[in-house]
Amino acid sequence: MKYILISLFAVIVACSSSSAPEAPSEEPAEPSWQLVWADEFDVDGLPDAQKWNYNVGGHGWGNNELQYYTNARAKNVRIKEGVLTIEAHRESYNGKQYTSARLTSRGKGDWKYGRIEVCARLPKGRGTWPAIWMMPTDSNYGSGSWPDNGEIDIMEHVGFDEGHVHCTIHCNAYNHRIGTQVGKSIMIADAAKTFHVYAIEWREDKIEGFVDDAKYFSFANENKGWQTWPFDKPFYLVLNLAIGGDWGGAQGVDDSIFPQRLIIDYVRVYQWK
Repeated sequence: MKYILISLFAVIVACSSSSAPEAPSEEPAEPSWQLVWADEFDVDGLPDAQKWNYNVGGHGWGNNELQYYTNARAKNVRIKEGVLTIEAHRESYNGKQYTSARLTSRGKGDWKYGRIEVCARLPKGRGTWPAIWMMPTDSNYGSGSWPDNGEIDIMEHVGFDEGHVHCTIHCNAYNHRIGTQVGKSIMIADAAKTFHVYAIEWREDKIEGFVDDAKYFSFANENKGWQTWPFDKPFYLVLNLAIGGDWGGAQGVDDSIFPQRLIIDYVRVYQWK
């Protein structure tokens, strides 16, 4: 009996001391995009002055554009019912025959790397040239002027080629003035009827372009210096609707289409956590 009790005790001790399956150790969370800046355009009126500036003037903006960009003029830019509207008009204004608006986040939203996305519905009609793009906050490479310090075009669209949206980069080695620009287009047939999300994901080794999370463009860092990769410093966002110009006006302007609107539901900027 004593032997049986000792044996039973030994079994109990052995079972209790046997190693039970350990809980899996917690792995580090996968890196993810973290929201760092946004404008949801929820407050009616002019754009938030804490987030947006205006580029003003009618000097052609380096592309022989035809519009005059106005300053905080509600006819050309406003927020209402949860969207930002940039509206172009056919009207005589400060020596120009068209008005529109161009917003920038310079000094109020400047980022080095990240995912920048804009949910927008595009204008239509021959002569319109909306763009969602980025420019460098500081110009300290090469001559100090364009294109040495880079440009990232998240979305461009010209009205005479409706539905084809473009994602493009420009720098010293790759730009349209010497015919070496690097970019790609994708057909979005309802771009002027429906909101789509236009985005880039910009890391130190590449820039990728997306529409509605479908990737259609990629540009790799060749590690050959600022001439091919000036994209290693902060850039700011630009939102505008141009009329005419070297590309937008390549087939003229249809004056029967106005007013035309670039409508933006939100802007969101994420950085890699």
